[in-house]
Amino acid sequence: MSTENEGTAVPSAPSVPPVPVAAPEGTPASAQQAPPPYPEQPGRASEPGQGSEPTTQLPGAVPAYLPSSAGPTGSAPDAGWPPPPPPPSQPYYGGGGGGWGEPPASGPQPSRKRPGGLMAAVLAAALVAGVVGGGIGYWAADRNGDNSVSGGSTTVSAADAPALKREAGSTAAVAGKALPSVVTITAQAQGGDGGTGTGFIYDKQGHILTNNHVVASAADGGDLTATFSNGKEYAAEVVGRAEGYDVAVVKLKDPPSGLKPLALGNSDQVAVGDSTIAIGAPFGLSNTVTTGIISAKNRPVASGDGTSDKNSYMSALQTDASINPGNSGGPLLDARGAVIGMNSAIQPSGGGGGGGGAQSGSIGLGFAIPINQAKTVAAELIKTGQPVYPVIGATVSMAEGGDGATISGDGGGGTSAVTPDGPAAKAGLKSGDVITKFNDVPIDSGPTLISEIWTHKPGDKIKITYTRDGKESQVDVTLGERKGDTR
Repeated sequence: MSTENEGTAVPSAPSVPPVPVAAPEGTPASAQQAPPPYPEQPGRASEPGQGSEPTTQLPGAVPAYLPSSAGPTGSAPDAGWPPPPPPPSQPYYGGGGGGWGEPPASGPQPSRKRPGGLMAAVLAAALVAGVVGGGIGYWAADRNGDNSVSGGSTTVSAADAPALKREAGSTAAVAGKALPSVVTITAQAQGGDGGTGTGFIYDKQGHILTNNHVVASAADGGDLTATFSNGKEYAAEVVGRAEGYDVAVVKLKDPPSGLKPLALGNSDQVAVGDSTIAIGAPFGLSNTVTTGIISAKNRPVASGDGTSDKNSYMSALQTDASINPGNSGGPLLDARGAVIGMNSAIQPSGGGGGGGGAQSGSIGLGFAIPINQAKTVAAELIKTGQPVYPVIGATVSMAEGGDGATISGDGGGGTSAVTPDGPAAKAGLKSGDVITKFNDVPIDSGPTLISEIWTHKPGDKIKITYTRDGKESQVDVTLGERKGDTR
């Protein structure tokens, strides 16, 4: 598509030059100022238009004869300026055979009447105005580097755009600072299967925080590679992983110097509507940056089929920043560039998982593990290599969308649903009790209860509201612990 620059319009030139004061009556013809020579211009009209009102020449404007006044025949005169003078009673150009600017004929000049003197004065003023106007036009062109005076063409160049200055808190500035600390993780099992995800630098020793499901395929003898935004690749190994939290820590085998860990924010202080920036490798497209807001908090999410011990549960931060497969493990940043969550799951369209091996795309519902929870898990994995889970010591129904989390009739495999001498048993909870609140958070199902429990630490004291035989009661429960993942 082409465009045209629209310049400022040049003011219209006068139709005729100013008329000077007429010479006093009886002034001799020799006292009249003869017009200076003027180069011959072919095609010029022999007589100027008559009857136009005098106007004032504007400085700097190129004189142009506009069709605002007609000549004797009513048609517009030629566009040349100035117009030739009217013929005197005795032509001074040699009987009509000479050109414009030839010397007057020799011999005494006859005396002229007043009308002839007036026309000569008009001609003199016209020539003076033309010279002055031309001089001003040349001066203006010379000031602007105009080559048209010397016969060349005039080219107007577009001005260079001023240097773009990005504010320190802009998305571009935040992303530019964070990208060098985000890596694309390629995990490959011994059998050749694998995938791509994301991680981010957790400390200067080379530890990287990511999702368990990103590295699980390479956890038992596979290969892990971390690629930085500058294209440099480094081999990595799994330090520890927590299936229930969907958190893992890997470490660069030969970390480079100058690693810059991302700053960690406080996910408890996040508010709905806060701006978010997600960085990752959706569908393998590394260093992709998307933006959005926090669209909900404390969203209970179970990733997996919801029935296995290997499912992961989170009380997630919900964001509408575009998150797709490959974003998993990447940072969710706030407007300052601090990590407030780790992108982990998406809601597939239609409630399905993209059957037939197809990958679902973003529909504006992405979920991130709150960073306060992720860093607690990471610290334990770096320290001991295995996760620690807070528990209430009771098995609950995993059905979703109910009126609470119901304690099961048994714990499976012939065990009791309420662990003897466990936290729930000490608080007096029994099979069939329906837990409806965990502290002040409403509980509508088993996955929601587990998501809330895992936002705490072992030893935390929790107030549980439950119903038994239609009666509501409250008890205090001190959370116990479980080490490692169940197999």
